[in-house]
Amino acid sequence: TTNIYNNKFQYIYIHIYYQLLLSRQTHKRTHTHTHTNKHTHNIMSFETFATPQVTVNTDSWGPTSSTTGNVVACPGSNEAKFSLLPYAPFGRSDRLGRAADFTASASYQQSTSFHQRRERRYHDSNANAEFQYKVQEDDFELVDTTKSNVRPSQGFSNKRRGQQFNRLKMLNARRQDAGQGGGAGGKKVYNKLQSAGGGGARGGGGGNATGRRQPHQWRERMDRQASVAVQPEWKLIVELDLNKLSKGITNTDTPKKQEDLLWCGFVDRYNEVYEKCSTKTPAVLKAFKNREFYPVTTTDDPVIEKLAIDGQGTIFATDSILAHLMTCPRSAYPWDIVVQKLPNGAIFFDKRDSSQFDYLTVNETANVPPSVNKAEDDPEGINTAQRLSLEATMVNQNFTQQILKASQRKQFDLPNPFYDEEDTEGMEPASVGYRYRRFDLGDDLMLVCRTELHGVVKRSKPGFTSPVDQYMTAFALNEYFDSLKTSSKTNVQAAGVVHWREKLDSQRGAVVGSELKNNAFKIAKWTAQSILADADQMKIGFVSRAASKNATEHQILGTQFYRPRELAAQITLNEGNMWGIMRMFIHLFRDQPEGKYVIMRDPSKAQLKIFSVPPDTFDSDDE
Repeated sequence: TTNIYNNKFQYIYIHIYYQLLLSRQTHKRTHTHTHTNKHTHNIMSFETFATPQVTVNTDSWGPTSSTTGNVVACPGSNEAKFSLLPYAPFGRSDRLGRAADFTASASYQQSTSFHQRRERRYHDSNANAEFQYKVQEDDFELVDTTKSNVRPSQGFSNKRRGQQFNRLKMLNARRQDAGQGGGAGGKKVYNKLQSAGGGGARGGGGGNATGRRQPHQWRERMDRQASVAVQPEWKLIVELDLNKLSKGITNTDTPKKQEDLLWCGFVDRYNEVYEKCSTKTPAVLKAFKNREFYPVTTTDDPVIEKLAIDGQGTIFATDSILAHLMTCPRSAYPWDIVVQKLPNGAIFFDKRDSSQFDYLTVNETANVPPSVNKAEDDPEGINTAQRLSLEATMVNQNFTQQILKASQRKQFDLPNPFYDEEDTEGMEPASVGYRYRRFDLGDDLMLVCRTELHGVVKRSKPGFTSPVDQYMTAFALNEYFDSLKTSSKTNVQAAGVVHWREKLDSQRGAVVGSELKNNAFKIAKWTAQSILADADQMKIGFVSRAASKNATEHQILGTQFYRPRELAAQITLNEGNMWGIMRMFIHLFRDQPEGKYVIMRDPSKAQLKIFSVPPDTFDSDDE
């Protein structure tokens, strides 16, 4: 009856059709009775059907409502007392929906998901839970014995979520204990070598060696301090943005002319035996305690002093200082360089005696650089930034001497200018050749630089049919163990780490790529030094600890020769931009009056600050 009310025309049609059928049956019975009893004429009374009241609803869809709010129902029906109750299915398998619904939301009508439409269509009566079909669990229970083909869930279960949450809580607690467990020493801030956070990371949260995204890496919060304290009497001259330093360079021409002024010292020949070093047959790194190294600054060099007096140049520096400034946009740790301008216009780029300028850094541009505090698994602190710097410097010096053989030594024109046999009894100078070179930068800018060569090697060279002697530089990369627990499952920082003993022989490119990312500034500086010295070859050694917890014993796992300019192209180090940055610094100090200046890298952001300082700054021993 309810369905008939929804369409009054259909109901009228059915009613008329029913009256016609009833009339036809009555006529048939009357005709039969007349045939049997022709003399009897009785008027048959027809059975009638009570026609319900059907009203036309001109305002909305469906039947009209009375003043009391009840739906008009057929006489004698029980529909009126259920008219205000909403409909709810009484069977679990019922899938009854609306015949038409013009009140649904726009999101429902525009939804394209089948599951969303099904959910909204058949589960719209949650508010009428008392009318829903209920299963009496005390009476029976349903058991599904069919084999399920549903795929397992891709997400984490509640148990795994709880395990992950507890693991992260443990890691956080350990890091807090590591930061506080050292007492006063734990909060000590080194003024020499500072640990920087994520200086070389590009593109945000990168991936590991397998191409997958790394998990969240916890970083220790560190307050970096400047390499030297800024005094109140210092005057700020200019601030430079390191990220925009190389982009604003206009003159990127290489020097018009390069020439050698003096050759001093000696170099030994490279030992070809170290070409066979591998992870299976490593060579033990020896300690050369009787070799003397001389990282002498510019103003303390007697040869540069004589060249300046003779008027051989207007700008003077060493190769380490020049390379540092040329590649400074890649740096992450704070540093400082002293600049002195004389009354005659000569400019000297210098370094402080008490600075850590000559100490090598480890993983400076990595996403998670070494910490300044001791870790829980590092009670002796051998993996702190300062201890790693000392270790890397020692490894580099010993490597440059071990790969050479003193039987075929090549002496230069002048002896080592810094070696004094009386003052260094029982010591001998290291195999280093000092090559003093002059570069013509144009605009009356003649730059004199002291460069270093470490050895000579016989290698093939383009344009020559047979191998010829070539000058080489040598440097060593040491493997950094971010955790002394090699099998720790809770060390989230170990994601994407390339272990040298597993990959160096079979996938050396992966190791080199990882080092180019984690030590971008150090490798770029080495490459720039080799280009300044005009070295034909650049030797890179891969040195690792014999045991991860022993920072004094090392092994040479492999070596690799590179041509400096080819390596520069590989690491996107443009030689023209190098000289353009140097010209920018020279012109900046050329416009300043005579005096002393300090170039400082800001410890917290990629910015250079140039101060004008009093002439007696850094002269006392306390400084």
